[in-house]
Amino acid sequence: MPLVVVGISVLVLLLLMTKLRMNGFAALLLVAVGVALVQGIPVAEISEVLATGIGDQIGDTMLTIGLGAMVGRVMGDSGAAQRIAGRLLDLCGPRWVQVAMVLTAMLIGVTMFYEVAFIIIVPIAFTLVRVTRANLLWVGLPMSIALSTMHSFLPPHPGPTAVASTFEASAGLTLFYGLFIAVPAGAFIALLWPRLPFIKAMNPSIPKGLVSEKVFEDDEMPGMGWSLSVALLPVVLIAGAAVVDMAAAENSGPLHFVAFIGSPPIALLLTLVVSVWAFGPRIGRSLDEVSASCKSAASAMAMILLVIGAGGAFKQVLVDGGISDYIKDVTHGWSISPIILAWLIAVILRIALGSATVAVVTASGVVLPLLANSGVHPEIMVLAVSCGSIAFSHVNDPGFWMFKEYFNLSVIDAIKARTTYTTVLAILGLGGVLALEWALDLLKL
Repeated sequence: MPLVVVGISVLVLLLLMTKLRMNGFAALLLVAVGVALVQGIPVAEISEVLATGIGDQIGDTMLTIGLGAMVGRVMGDSGAAQRIAGRLLDLCGPRWVQVAMVLTAMLIGVTMFYEVAFIIIVPIAFTLVRVTRANLLWVGLPMSIALSTMHSFLPPHPGPTAVASTFEASAGLTLFYGLFIAVPAGAFIALLWPRLPFIKAMNPSIPKGLVSEKVFEDDEMPGMGWSLSVALLPVVLIAGAAVVDMAAAENSGPLHFVAFIGSPPIALLLTLVVSVWAFGPRIGRSLDEVSASCKSAASAMAMILLVIGAGGAFKQVLVDGGISDYIKDVTHGWSISPIILAWLIAVILRIALGSATVAVVTASGVVLPLLANSGVHPEIMVLAVSCGSIAFSHVNDPGFWMFKEYFNLSVIDAIKARTTYTTVLAILGLGGVLALEWALDLLKL
């Protein structure tokens, strides 16, 4: 039974990494090969499947993570990140630093992918931790939870957008309705989770090489205008491209240019170029110093990228091994509420495959025939599938490994922190979707 194979593979992976202390990259590849053999993928094709999974995952994330890490380190070594962190502390005070991180993450995360927004904001979180001497998860976990909620629940993120297209739902209405669920649910969990005893018991250190250890005096740091402008430049470019894409006519020349500069790798590359000058020669730092900052960031990212890529290989083996098709066949005849069915199928696929995007796309295909006669608003069905896709993030999810590595957690602690919060968010999301459908029916909208 394919789901048994998934369960055993997860247990073997945990055993390799916790008891045998095997490196995450090697352990993920080893388990992926084992699953491929059990699921009947021809031996001659296994290496190609692994390469496809790694290539797809690294292709999506390497440029974003690499460039983002360089921008963050340049800002950190120049004092720009400390300037922004200091201003946040001045405005909110240490007591409200979590609220500041949640608001920042939600504003940036509405239009930006989880990975991109995470890379942009995490240097500021690291600096706040260093300045306040707070627990890393106390500051960083609210940011991650808020970003996860925005990314999984709302268009224009890839999963919800793909499902909206399948259900012929309005992306604008889906976003509007989704905000009523995502904002309160995300904020509630983001502020609650760091206060739970099992989270407070964790005290990870900041990964070496990703943040400057120097504490700057006020006259050594760049001004707030330059610091904030460079930090927000990729946000403006990426969010602006998303807005123009929704408003402009298709195939127009300006739209292609805006889409080009608003793609995450190009936006971050332009930001890196600006940051090299703004926090280098402009303030008296040599290009050699700036180059050393970039090199340090790249070195620190090497193992993180390898682990994320291996997570992609594991996910690809599960997909090519026919597990998604098996789940579609099993759930096809279930006779329950379309909203709950959509959510539940997305949850099962998320647990089995790891990829939220694959989960929502597959679930939407299963549920689509039920939508026509269900009377459910298509936008609500989009949200039901999207909410289910955030549940149970664990070792077959490349985003899990990014979370683990950046917050320097053991596998078990990462499961305790991330798997639990994603699951509770999914359950709260389902409750919000059911309540929203009831309200729309009541108002006859």
